Formats: sequence, C-alpha cells, structure tokens
Amino acid sequence: MAYSSYEQFSTVTEALSQRNVDYLKKLLNLLPVSHKLTRKNDLVKEIATHLQGKKLRAIWNTLDPVQQAAVAEATYSIDGQFQALPFEAKYGSHPHWGERKYGYFHTPSALGLFFYTSNRYSSEPGITLPGDLHLELQQFVPQPKKLTLKTSKEKPTLWAMERILYDYQSRTEQIITEHLPITHVETERVAHQDLLAILRLINLGKVAVSDKTYFPSAATIKTISPHLQGGDYYDEFVPTEDWQENHPIGPIKSLAWPLIVQATGLASLSGKKLELTPAGQKALGTDPAKTLQIAWKKWLKTRQFDELRRIDQIKGQTGKGKRGLTSPPNRRSVILAALQGCPVMEWIDVSDFRRYMIATHQTFVVSRNPENLYFLESGYGDLYDAGSNWSILQSCYLRCFLLEYAATLGLIDVGYVSPYDGEVEEVNDYWGADNLAFVSRYDGLVCFRVNALGAYCLGLITQYIPTAVAVASTLRVLPNLDVIVTGQPLTSAETLVLELYAKQESDVVWKLNREQALSSLASGHGLKDLQQFLEKGSLDPLPNTVEQFIADLETRSQSLVDQGTARLIECNDPMLATLIANDSRTKKFCFLAGDRHLVVPTDTETRFRNALRKLGYSISLS
Repeated sequence: MAYSSYEQFSTVTEALSQRNVDYLKKLLNLLPVSHKLTRKNDLVKEIATHLQGKKLRAIWNTLDPVQQAAVAEATYSIDGQFQALPFEAKYGSHPHWGERKYGYFHTPSALGLFFYTSNRYSSEPGITLPGDLHLELQQFVPQPKKLTLKTSKEKPTLWAMERILYDYQSRTEQIITEHLPITHVETERVAHQDLLAILRLINLGKVAVSDKTYFPSAATIKTISPHLQGGDYYDEFVPTEDWQENHPIGPIKSLAWPLIVQATGLASLSGKKLELTPAGQKALGTDPAKTLQIAWKKWLKTRQFDELRRIDQIKGQTGKGKRGLTSPPNRRSVILAALQGCPVMEWIDVSDFRRYMIATHQTFVVSRNPENLYFLESGYGDLYDAGSNWSILQSCYLRCFLLEYAATLGLIDVGYVSPYDGEVEEVNDYWGADNLAFVSRYDGLVCFRVNALGAYCLGLITQYIPTAVAVASTLRVLPNLDVIVTGQPLTSAETLVLELYAKQESDVVWKLNREQALSSLASGHGLKDLQQFLEKGSLDPLPNTVEQFIADLETRSQSLVDQGTARLIECNDPMLATLIANDSRTKKFCFLAGDRHLVVPTDTETRFRNALRKLGYSISLS
C-alpha cells in the first residue's frame, strides 16, 4: 500500500520549513536544548543541526524498539515512507507517535523529528523521511528484521476462540477463551474423485444452472452433494441455536464445482443444463491431476465469476458498487504469488497468512469505491473505510478463494470450525453488522497447508507424485481377495483408496473388485497406490493371488489405448470407400473400417473434408 499523495522533501530544512511555529516549538522541546527560540528560521536551523551526525544517532538511541523499527522500515524503503498497515501486520502494533488531546491536538514523540508531511497546518505526524535524512540514517540504522511465515508440521487440533462477556455486577467486560476442535479435510484425493463425479453427473444431464447467473439450482446442489467424497464441508453441521437455523451456512463445494467446470471449459450451458465439452469428455479418461492443474490455471484467469459474489452479507455488488470492483484475475494473482511462497505440507494459520501478505506488500484491492458496498441497508452499513484496512473485504475474499476454490480443486488441505464460531471481523462500526451471524460462510476457515497436488498446480514441482496415505489401520489381506480391517477404523483418506479398487461388503470387510479397479484405472488412477496401501497396512506379505490380481490389472489396463475421438463416415459403395482410403490426398486423414465405412480422427477432420472436395466429393448430413 503506497502513500503516493505524500511528498518526500529533499532536505530536513525544507521539511521543517513547511511546519508552523507552534509545531516546531514542540519538536525543539524534544531536543537537549536549554535556550528558547521563537523565530521560525531559528527554530528550523536549530532542529536541523540535531538531525545529522552523532546528534542524530543520539536521538535514534532514545527511541523505543518499536519506534526504531518504524524508522528502520522507512529507511530501507525506496521512497522513505512509513506504511502503517504493513508495519502493524509485521510487528503487531503501531509506534508511539505522541500524545493526543481532545481528539485532534497532537504533541509529537521523537518520531516527529524523523517523519514529515507536506501539510503545514497538520498537527498529525508525518510519514515521510526527508531525502538527506533518509541517506544519513542508512549509515547506522540496522536493516529491519526479515519476516518469516509461521508454519507447523503438526496438524493443529484446537482453535482458541475469544468471547467477550459483560459482567453487569462489576460493569466490566470479560474475555473468555474457549478451545474448539478443528475439523480437517485432506483434499488431494478427494478432489480427484469429486472432479470425476461432477463430470459424470453432467454427462448424465443432472446438472442444471441458471442461464443468467450460471449458478446451479437448489435441486442440483442437493443432487451433487451426496456424490462428493465426504459431502460438503458443513453437511453434518447441526444448528444448536434458533438464530443459526435462521442464518444457514449454505453450500460450498457443491456450488463451486458447477462454476469451476464452466469457467475452465470442461462444460457449457445447453438450454438449462450443462453438457460436457470435448475437453470435458476427454477429462473423463485423463489423469485427474493434470485436469485439475489446467482447471486451476484457467480459474485464475476467468472473469466470468467473481468470488466476492459468494459473500452474501455484502450488498450492492450488482448495483452502484459493481463499477468500483477490481478485476478478479488481478486479485487472484496476488494470492497465487503468496501461496507459491508457502512451504509444502506445513500448516499455516489463515490469520498469520493474511498478516504475512500485508507485511510483505502482497496486497490487493477488492473495490475502489467500498462506500458503495454495505451491510443490510444502503446508507447505514456502508463499508466506507473497508477498502484499505483488510478487515472485511480482502479478508472475506481471501477465505472464500482458499476454501471454496483452492481447497475444492485439491490444492490445499484445510482445517475449519463453524463459521458461527470463526474469526470475528472488525464490523462493529457498521450499522446492523453486530446482528450478523457471520460476515461470510468462510469465516470458519482457520488453517491450511499446500499439499503435493497444490505444489504441482502452483508450479513448485514439475511432476506430480501423490502423497502416500499414512496407513493407521491394521489389515489382513486374504487369498480370496478379501481385505479385513482388524485395527482401528479406516480414516477418510484410507477409505478413499479402498473405494477405488474394492467393494465394501461389511463394516470391516472389503473385497478387491476387477471392474471397480479397471474403472479407476481408466480415470487416471494408478495401481501403485493400491499396492503400497495394502503392503503398509498388512502385517504379512501379500498373498500370491493378490499379487496376481494386481499384475493382471496392470496388463488389462494397458492392452487398449485411447487414441482420441473420431467421426464415422459411411460410403454408399465399397469401391468408393476403398478409393478414398487409398487416394494420396485423403489417405493420410482416414482409415478404412469394414467395407463401406471410414474413420476420420477429429483432429484431422477439417483437412479430410478439404481433401475430399478436391477428390470431387462432400459429406451429407444423415
């Protein structure tokens, strides 16, 4: 965030000359000067002599650590400006600028000797170092500490939620801290299954969307959710209070997938239902990881959908406020760069991630005119100052982007609590906002980590190697292809692996199934996952029949190769079919199938038709 409206003075003398006598006297009182001065020129000259050499260093030494950090940050910035928002995000507080009286009168601290503003009538501290002072400070001020993103290899299990309770007897507020369990979802394998599930539902004609908003209908959302691995994030949430029933969380993944397949060209609207495009048809038999990588890159660039629209509580987005909204691809590119700087497979608190983005100047703007957006009612809940402080618009947008799209596409594993208990944004200054159950349904997102699929999609690695499932359960693999769970119940990740290759016959018994396995292999899954899973979970070597089952699957899955789609052309005469299949102009683009049929690969169809016309024929519609 830059303060481009502020001028950087060339010299301290020039900067001091812009301030009035009253302010200069206050600055002089901060210096070890015994005599009193009243003339402006004398005040400017005296103060300026203390802001160089050893005297300047002595003043620097009187600053407290936070004030010294403020000077250091400005000293090693290009323009010598102090930037309040990144500073607070990095250090957790603001430096002491002085004493304020009656809300406007300002008595400067020693920082007033370093920072100046071009407004000569202002009683507020400046934010810019004069040019000569900027260079002088670089001679002895140490560089500010580098900021590192806080991460943890251990999965966080509890989230500390603070509640403010009012004690009517003591007439004081008390802060109560509750520790809530965090729900975790490892999305890497889930996204593979969900992608294929939504493509198959579309292929069956079961996904209807609006021809105006392109959002799925309520009936479609109900159809999709049961087919998603583990359902939607909050499917099993049970409201505990009446007000929660009146403010439902709503769908997340089940709504995101229809938007994703449209924005990324895997499906398009035909009438009121989605149908698969050629790219979508191809994706049914392609490695899901590659499709997800392509879908992620296309989502980053789409202008068809704006994640902000999913923040229902922020009104005015389709009215006057629409004109001030910034480009979604520009916002996403900033978040993308921040995600690319995250270590892989390490958990990150969302609040820490947001502060890190601000502190490292990886910021974006959601609206140029946030005053045209509002809560509840225009004119009362206007978000007049929400465009710069990151407490509402940017924070809500960031959480939505991470949970509804990055996690749904499988790039990040997530940990969340109920949005009713999530981080409370700074909304108390906005009329009616204190009555909101939550600012957005994504407020419950508390942590995430970039997984192996995320590293692949973010360009951190060039080859995707699925994360091995840590098998916590004990298995008995029998010669008859039964897999018996003898230890603790399967985790969701373990269940996902078995579902690809086996049918569940009871709570603890699964049976390896060739048809099920071949279907998964055709969708791009590999046999290595199955073999590693069984070997890790079994205390004994795998039976020969199971080894043979896996080897047979390997052979059968590689016996036939999909060479792409083609068009079948019927000739009314076998002689004509033979002629076309052997003519030098057309034989490169077709194959003879039987006596009277020609097979034309889709990617050569245009060239085949052109060559056919030169031969003196054309294709009629059936």
